[in-house]
Amino acid sequence: MKIEGTILVGEEFEPVEGRVVVRDGTIREIEETATDSTDVVLPAFVNAHTHIGDSIAKEAGAGLSLDELVAPPDGLKHRLLRAADAGEKVAAMRRSLRFMESGGTAAFVEFREGGVEGVDAIQQAMGGLDVEGVVLGRESAAAMREADGFGASGARDGDFDQVRNATRGAGKLFGIHAGERDATDINPALDLDPDFLVHMVHPEELHLERLEDSALPVVVCPRSNLVTGVGFPPIRELVDRTTVALGTDNVMLNSPSMFREMEFAAKLADVSAAEVLRMATVNGAEIAGLNCGLVAPGRDAKLLVLDGDSDNLCGARDPVRAVVRRAGHADVKRVVL
Repeated sequence: MKIEGTILVGEEFEPVEGRVVVRDGTIREIEETATDSTDVVLPAFVNAHTHIGDSIAKEAGAGLSLDELVAPPDGLKHRLLRAADAGEKVAAMRRSLRFMESGGTAAFVEFREGGVEGVDAIQQAMGGLDVEGVVLGRESAAAMREADGFGASGARDGDFDQVRNATRGAGKLFGIHAGERDATDINPALDLDPDFLVHMVHPEELHLERLEDSALPVVVCPRSNLVTGVGFPPIRELVDRTTVALGTDNVMLNSPSMFREMEFAAKLADVSAAEVLRMATVNGAEIAGLNCGLVAPGRDAKLLVLDGDSDNLCGARDPVRAVVRRAGHADVKRVVL
């Protein structure tokens, strides 16, 4: 299979006119040659932090605080999840996953509520879809064993030493929310030696130094942070210190669109379009341990093809900026997963 157009190649997303040669699901070669195609070819997205389960409650809880919305065990999200039946939750998650897939998301990292049953539910929802889920169980070590790792709510919410050790022993991912409300839970989260942190809206200089020394990745969710009123993450400072990826967080609060997340981050933070596109692709892939996120030989051929001649994108002078700041679902021509 050969995919033609303006190809955003490698970690710098250099625009190259030519073809991507794909065999057996792997990118074999990028042929630089003249083509008649106006398509833009880029790596499919990796959404590095999601809560898909609350797809049953989109836009619920207007005016509530972060704790009232999502704090375990009795935040609005958790009450609504307990009240919904299993079939309703699976069907709602599947609809969100289909939306993500159609918008060019190749993979996502899910913090999955509901213990073992919650892990089973999202695995049912993914059945037959091409989007890949890296599912981190919550609430018990048993959920972690059924999943790809453990996603902790935050060091303020409990003692995670035992489940952290169990996750490490199983060779699985351990992620934890930190610095979302304030800075008080960041050091305890770092002390757990997680594989990555989520949010980091309120890091202080000490925390930034610890991130840099440990090369610990961070996933930021800027739209969610503003919706819940906790602030805006210092993306420039984080990017200067470590690997940063993008996530869309709760479907309850935001659509799981990486286009929207990229545009929001690019226009509100002092970061380049290429940095934001890395946050939405290869950086999330690295956190999740996936071999996608770049158009480069040897990478999995998980690709997004945009219509560069759409009414929205036609006339764009900088394809990387156009993808990050302007493109949307309506511009998607093809998703190769």
